[in-house]
Amino acid sequence: MRIQVIRSGGFAGIERRAVLDTAGRPDAFRLHTLARDVLAGDQGGPPQGVPDGFRYEIAVDGRTVHCADPWLTEEQRELVQLVLKEGA
Repeated sequence: MRIQVIRSGGFAGIERRAVLDTAGRPDAFRLHTLARDVLAGDQGGPPQGVPDGFRYEIAVDGRTVHCADPWLTEEQRELVQLVLKEGA
């Protein structure tokens, strides 16, 4: 599974992108579970964020979900953190 996160907004407005491939990872099951939960919770479009807050675009195997601070679910937050930390 390929998971991509794009974070935009924030005070400086700098965009950050990362991609994580779950193949061969020891935590692949956890990443798949998080990705499935994030996709299932899709609200249909980019939510209204707050000034200087981050906005996220999470793409999993061709499906895209939009979310924004401060209203990330626990699953969205964990997936975003893992991908931005470990993705290339």
